[in-house]
Amino acid sequence: MANYAKTTTRKNTLALFLTTLHVLILTVSKPVTSQNCGCAPDFCCSKYGYCGQTDEYCGDDCREGPCRGGGNGGGGGGGGGGDAVSLEGTVTPEFFNSILSQARDNCVGKGFYSHNAFIAAANSYPSFGSSISKREIAAFFAHVTHETEFMCYIEEIDGPAKAGDYCTDDPNYPCAQGKAYYGRGPIQLTGNYNYGPCGRDLNENLLAFPEKVAQDPVLAFKTAFWFWTTNVRGKFNQGFGATIRAVNGIECNGRNTVTVEKRIGYFRDYCGKLGVEPGDNLSC
Repeated sequence: MANYAKTTTRKNTLALFLTTLHVLILTVSKPVTSQNCGCAPDFCCSKYGYCGQTDEYCGDDCREGPCRGGGNGGGGGGGGGGDAVSLEGTVTPEFFNSILSQARDNCVGKGFYSHNAFIAAANSYPSFGSSISKREIAAFFAHVTHETEFMCYIEEIDGPAKAGDYCTDDPNYPCAQGKAYYGRGPIQLTGNYNYGPCGRDLNENLLAFPEKVAQDPVLAFKTAFWFWTTNVRGKFNQGFGATIRAVNGIECNGRNTVTVEKRIGYFRDYCGKLGVEPGDNLSC
């Protein structure tokens, strides 16, 4: 009887130990999905929205955390680059239109993008401008200028022909049948992995209706603000080069020096117009 009791006690203790170990393993190693990933500080958010530390998570198309490759960058954090300023007081109609006026006369963007739409979007997405600096404003418009050629384009050139390139096997944000997720808007939002969470956060079903980004200028700017605050802002204190890697990392590491230099040129120009130094680490 005593031996039976001891054996039972050992079995119970072993079972408790194994259960506890199993829970710990799951807690530490299981990929996690949440709004904007929300991974632990040392974990990367993969392009599919899962957390991990291998190249599968931290390599190309890593969305957040200590990413090692090019891709979509990381999110969160303050803007850096100087004291916070009034967004509306800094991005005046004169500053905005000095960019738009450089677009060709026949550009569709000239009848779409406007200072009024920019301010309306900023007012409905206050986190973008709540703690922004002049240098960060210059960085944002440098990328907008490059992505849209001075706000000439609303949609990616030959976007429909590239539709298949932007649909990934994402279990959280599956592609809708017959819909294409090529670049649209000021920052050229691409991929179901961006349209999905962006639409969720903006209360718009952009997976089902991605074309709305190219139809509503206020929404278009809001998608750019979402992408910036989610994927770029957290990198900004590392220098402008880190924002290039966050917006389009495939250009970095010598793979497209021409476009990198163009982005840097726009950034320097806008820093000059806003009276702020561009800082260090401009390239990627």
